[in-house]
Amino acid sequence: MSKRAIFDKKNILVTGGAGFIGSHLCDELVKTCKVICLDNFSTGDERNIDHLLADSNFEFVYHNITEPIDLESLPELQKFKIEFQGLQEIYNLACPMSPKDFAKNKAATLLANSYGVKNILDLAIKYRAKFLHFSSSAVYGPRRKDNLKIKEEEIGTVDILSKRSSYDEGKRFAEAMIANFRDVYNIDAKIIRVFRIYGPRMKLNDDQMIPDFIRDALDSQDLVILGDKNFSSSFCYISDLLDAVTNIMKTDIQGPINIGSDVDINLTDLAKKIINIVGSKSEVIYKNENFFMTPLGLPDITKARNELSWMPVVTLEKGLEKTIDDLRASKGLKGVKHVV
Repeated sequence: MSKRAIFDKKNILVTGGAGFIGSHLCDELVKTCKVICLDNFSTGDERNIDHLLADSNFEFVYHNITEPIDLESLPELQKFKIEFQGLQEIYNLACPMSPKDFAKNKAATLLANSYGVKNILDLAIKYRAKFLHFSSSAVYGPRRKDNLKIKEEEIGTVDILSKRSSYDEGKRFAEAMIANFRDVYNIDAKIIRVFRIYGPRMKLNDDQMIPDFIRDALDSQDLVILGDKNFSSSFCYISDLLDAVTNIMKTDIQGPINIGSDVDINLTDLAKKIINIVGSKSEVIYKNENFFMTPLGLPDITKARNELSWMPVVTLEKGLEKTIDDLRASKGLKGVKHVV
């Protein structure tokens, strides 16, 4: 296939682009590229991309990736001249991601990680586009008892019949499909394994930890940890993830490569930090853990450091302040009270 002409800016497709991570990625890419954001709002939110709709270099397409799509036939994309220029990069983040609604999205999650990934890979093959898939730390299975940091070479253990297998095994199958399509069709397909990310635009009332802690602190309600006092995890701020994404797309690295914070954070300490920043009188309480929101292993990010010259740089305190500012604003409040 002959190399396609790039008229002025690269054409980029972001599937799942209206989600928390996807919308932040669109914000960065649209600064220098033409961005097609594809989403069906299964767990994404139109409000995440409202500010981009007036940008001539951005176009939203409502579509479910489990159905094939012909981008060249869509009138709204004619300005991107896809029939001549094609796509240069594809970022796949399309997968239902809601702890609260996890059970009802099980079938959709399986389809997104099978049919959906296949359909997006078909576009990468057709246009010889660079492809980056956002996989998950869930492919490694539950946190190991030895608490050693997880290297990319570790196979991991996932119960294919568990309550959360649609996501865990779905993500593993998606990686297998990508690796095999890469070999068969000689495409530049990359995989990152994303550990817990947080920041502005996270959904409230979705059984996620940080936004729910912030909501309850702002409302002077008890902060509920779905587990005990030993529950811990790692948290990486959204801008650090985006830096890693930018770096890997400049390289020939295929991955998989771990992206996340390797610092273990006790959730009780995290909740107390949020209470302190907000200036709330909330208390921390404990309830039975959610089968989806469970302790996960910590990433070994040696490969990211050595091959991408990347490591997370945003401190937890600074990231929390930015996230609280955003969620406070979304609740119609102003500012953040800092406790000295």
